[in-house]
Amino acid sequence: MIGRVAYLSLHSCPLQQPGSGDAGGMNVYLLELGRAMAASGVDVVVFTRRSNETTPEVVEVTQGFRVVHVKAGPKHSLPISRLPSLVGEFAEAALAWINQSDEQYDIIHSHYWLSGWAGVLLKEKLNLPLANSFHTLGRVKDLTRRPDQAPEGTIRTLTEEEVIARSDCVVASTPYEFEDLMEHYAADPARLCTSPPGIRHDVFAPGDKEAARLWTGLSGGPIVLFAGRIQPLKGLDIAIDAISLVANKSVQLVAIGGPSGSAGPAEMTRLEEQAEKLGVADRVHFIPPVPRDRLAVFYQAADAVIMPSRSESFGLVAAEAQSCGVPVIAAAVGGLPYIIEDGTSGLLVSGHEPADYANALDRVLDDPFFAAELSAGAVAHSERFSWDVTVSRMLELYEGISSSPV
Repeated sequence: MIGRVAYLSLHSCPLQQPGSGDAGGMNVYLLELGRAMAASGVDVVVFTRRSNETTPEVVEVTQGFRVVHVKAGPKHSLPISRLPSLVGEFAEAALAWINQSDEQYDIIHSHYWLSGWAGVLLKEKLNLPLANSFHTLGRVKDLTRRPDQAPEGTIRTLTEEEVIARSDCVVASTPYEFEDLMEHYAADPARLCTSPPGIRHDVFAPGDKEAARLWTGLSGGPIVLFAGRIQPLKGLDIAIDAISLVANKSVQLVAIGGPSGSAGPAEMTRLEEQAEKLGVADRVHFIPPVPRDRLAVFYQAADAVIMPSRSESFGLVAAEAQSCGVPVIAAAVGGLPYIIEDGTSGLLVSGHEPADYANALDRVLDDPFFAAELSAGAVAHSERFSWDVTVSRMLELYEGISSSPV
């Protein structure tokens, strides 16, 4: 029986505000998985790099769920490009904390390729089984990156290969990610398993649209919501182009999120200039990241959510929006076809042509009956994603590799 799990998240703390810096869906995943695991009776410790001088070493999130900030490099934020050189130090710091605490762990579960690298090191030191979740894959991102963006680089892809080979189980969020691991990394299917994230249905639920608009301060024409970090990967540039092409010229695009990575500020400037050039600056609103409960109200205020992502291993925003009864117009990439039932809970768009997203938005915004059907379908479809189900599946996987590690 699994009693205690060590989660590794070197590059991003699950307590950080999602939507800015390097904090995104993975942060939400770890936070909610930790809570749900603890509620099921499993002791959870998340090890992350200390990136703030004032952050306590240990934060107890809930009973049985702690986040431990270990020292690896300077105590301030660093770009991901600087973190590979700190993997060894991070692993040693986590190992020292485990040894000093004298706590017994049953499994290590690392998240992202950097933490996977650290996970391999800890697996060998502690003689424990290792599960790894990548959340994004370097080679898959390279296939659809914007032409002006640099490739992920060989350090990442070679590390991903090594982590896949040396993990007892690689956890894919969807069957599509499962296929990507085999196609692009020649992963052994015997080392792969699938476990989708869940949704907090008590937080993300349908609400009164007019009340939500009053609360958020949004008014005017139909609202299309984008939620995510400001980076080329998320395709906000495509969404702005699409808004300029929709038939209804009162449609507003509300983009909730902050600049991500060292190129984030330049990308924000680029997007603001794009909106000006297209003559839609008065209809494109940039809002800083908001807490999860407030984000739910923004979903409730929206007529549609747009996700023209160039790559997306799962797409938690799509799942949350649907749980709030909001139709999602999204790229048919990565795990999004698993999250969205095309024509029932939202619309999937092949490719990244802005005109195709504009046409999809027109179908939803100009037809109240179709929009209502999608809204009802979205709520029904979202019921398949539950943190209780995720925990049950994850514990099953943990038990499997603990009893017979590869």
